[in-house]
Amino acid sequence: MSRTKQTVAGAALLIGILSAGLSGCSNQHRTEVAAPETESNVAVIVAHKTFVPDWLEAVGTVRAAQSSQIASQMMANILEIRAREGDRVQKGQVLAVLDAAQPRSAVDQTTAAATAAQKQVSAADADLALAESTLQRYQQLYDKKSVSPQEFDEIKARFQSAEARRDMARAGQLQTNAALAQARTSLGYSLIRAPFAGVVTEKKADAGALASPGIPIFTIEDTRSYRIEVTVDESDIRLAHVGQTAPVTIDALNNAQLSGKVVQIVPAADSASRSFLVKVALPADARLRSGLFGRAHFDRGERNALLIPRKSVVELGQLQGVYVVDSTQIAGLRYLTLGESTGENVEVLSGLQDGEKLVAAPGDHELGGKRIEIRP
Repeated sequence: MSRTKQTVAGAALLIGILSAGLSGCSNQHRTEVAAPETESNVAVIVAHKTFVPDWLEAVGTVRAAQSSQIASQMMANILEIRAREGDRVQKGQVLAVLDAAQPRSAVDQTTAAATAAQKQVSAADADLALAESTLQRYQQLYDKKSVSPQEFDEIKARFQSAEARRDMARAGQLQTNAALAQARTSLGYSLIRAPFAGVVTEKKADAGALASPGIPIFTIEDTRSYRIEVTVDESDIRLAHVGQTAPVTIDALNNAQLSGKVVQIVPAADSASRSFLVKVALPADARLRSGLFGRAHFDRGERNALLIPRKSVVELGQLQGVYVVDSTQIAGLRYLTLGESTGENVEVLSGLQDGEKLVAAPGDHELGGKRIEIRP
């Protein structure tokens, strides 16, 4: 046999051996594929779309219905601070004391002036009474021709002069009394008082600081009444009406739902955001505080949504999914994007189609790749 024929024969033999070996390995591999495990008596449901209430969600901030920044009405040094953040105060309670030296001096001066004015009025009244009595007596004498017209006119002029002095004295008294009242009012400004009962939420000055008109020293809130102020886009403002009920959820209160009521819609839209400010009154709740984040909901009717039971959802870290059962009854874990919860159900935004089957309540069982025997 030639060298060429030997080479061809050897190659053919090698190919045959390799083919036989590969065939044997393939047959061996096929025999090692195991049938999927079976999970028996599993409840399976079919995902269906259904009509659910549709709500517009507007976010905003909780604020006290009555809040006030308290500033001094005169310029003076602060001598004493009597309230701090968190203190509950009553209406009229003194929060701070200012230096009252200047207004007290003004009160002393105007009090003295008012006393002098009162004396002047008393003297003028006495003079007028005497002049009036004299005029009446001379009137009788004049009627009897017992005095001359010149004498009568002189007495009459004295009466008119006394009357003018009395009027001037009374006018002066009014002025001094007004000045005294103003001085007393200014003296009252030295005591900064709470305008209503509430809680001090801010203290912006300390003893020794200079208080000036218009610069707040305290902020207090009436904690008996709160509301949430939310912004609603101009395209949705038709959904909000004064007097309507609006469910409100507060994140910091474990998403507690409160029954709110629309009390005001600011008529002018914000020119930048094209949105309206809507104020929703909240029921009394001791947990409420100004600044909390919340959501108010306005009814938009109904919409078609795909809902599944919350207990069918598997939590894997930050991911959520369900076990979908295919046409061969094999379960596979599929991750979903979920929306809002409605009672015991949750909305599926993506990842699941209407009509697909899924395990109703997998619990902690690992069902991926298993054959599902559906519970009858």
